[in-house]
Amino acid sequence: MHETDFRSSLQSGGNYRRIKTILVLIIVYGLTIGLHFAPWWRWVLLGLFGIHALRLIFAPPLSAIAANPEINHQNERSSEFPFFSLLASAKNEEAVIGNLVKNLCQIDYPSDRFEVWIVDDNSSDRTSDVLNLLKQKYPQLKTLRRGDEAQGGKSGALNQVLALTKGDIIGVFDADAQVPADVLRSLVPVFQQSKIGAVQLRKAIANATDNWWTAGQSAEMALDLCLQDLRVRVGGVGELRGNGQFVRRIALDDCGGWNEQTITDDLDLTIRLHLCQWDIACLNFPAVQEEGVLTFKQLWHQRNRWAEGGFQRYLDYGKLLLSGKMGFWKTFDGCLFYINQYLLTVAFIPDTIAAIALKHNPMLPPIAGFSLALTAVTMAVALRRSYQVSWSQAIGQTASAMIYMLHWIPVIACVTLRMCVQPKLLKWVKTQHQGAGDNLLEDIELQEVNNNA
Repeated sequence: MHETDFRSSLQSGGNYRRIKTILVLIIVYGLTIGLHFAPWWRWVLLGLFGIHALRLIFAPPLSAIAANPEINHQNERSSEFPFFSLLASAKNEEAVIGNLVKNLCQIDYPSDRFEVWIVDDNSSDRTSDVLNLLKQKYPQLKTLRRGDEAQGGKSGALNQVLALTKGDIIGVFDADAQVPADVLRSLVPVFQQSKIGAVQLRKAIANATDNWWTAGQSAEMALDLCLQDLRVRVGGVGELRGNGQFVRRIALDDCGGWNEQTITDDLDLTIRLHLCQWDIACLNFPAVQEEGVLTFKQLWHQRNRWAEGGFQRYLDYGKLLLSGKMGFWKTFDGCLFYINQYLLTVAFIPDTIAAIALKHNPMLPPIAGFSLALTAVTMAVALRRSYQVSWSQAIGQTASAMIYMLHWIPVIACVTLRMCVQPKLLKWVKTQHQGAGDNLLEDIELQEVNNNA
């Protein structure tokens, strides 16, 4: 697969997303109504989900290196460590960017084997002042300021700075990330596996105890990493999640860098890496922490963007995915994931209409029930594994979090409907980060007072 192949696919896919969404919904509506005239097909679909579930349940263990990333690096010389370029795009992040820079620059890794690049994406607050102050203290820190004419959102910022970096492996973080000191050392043995093109760390919610919404996000992140890990173990599609993702430079070059025509750069890059025959590993430990959104309104806007970007990638690369370029098991896994996360939710509308019109029982509840049960069991296992809680605590948290997870149903329904009626619109929506306070801003204010005195 060459970069030009992706560019031509993106050009046609991006321009016709609205039409493709309408066609997908017509097909889903037609097939769902058809189930009422050939009900045995639902058992075929349930059987496919059952086969995939059994494969996940009995997933083989990973290799010793992948399962224990902390081994095999203690005796290496500094020159043998890969060079990491750690990137973050920051737009009006004065509240958190100082903590991120200090965190990254103090990572336990040979100082001559990593660099930190922060892209100031035309911030109008004091982000630039904070970065200038930090550059005096941390020699690893480098910055790039983008002007108001810059395009492409986060993807554009990452592409622009990529040419200035020299790392063998590119790490990407959100501005509110909190990273453990041993993160790079833990990744060294994983990237020694030649087929690994990228690694995604588990995302943990730093403010999980703030309220019910953040607690739900914490459980959701644990579930997500656990599912990704199981999918990887059975030869399926591991996925990137933006914050805490690491990509091998040659793999990134192989698939053409970050796509500036998508609102979810991580999900888009996931597909292109797999199409280029690269694997993605997912690590439960170490985890990268981030702020969870505090209100339903914030969650709604964030998840709408995630859902739309996730749906877009299947529209953009549908032909390539169905061509089998990823291999049988990755294609099988990706298709079932798409059906389960997106199409089943959409299909409940025509299923309900057909059931009422034909005076039948709905066709989809057995499949949805099976999916929800599997999700609940996986979440309990994930919470116990990620946070070392007791089974009773894990089950209690799962019961609450499964109610929280129901927000995805109206999100998916609204996103797919909107994509049918609205023309293509790229709008990168920034999640507002609160931060925990940083005396750097006080230092800047004091410096400004002294300068004006």
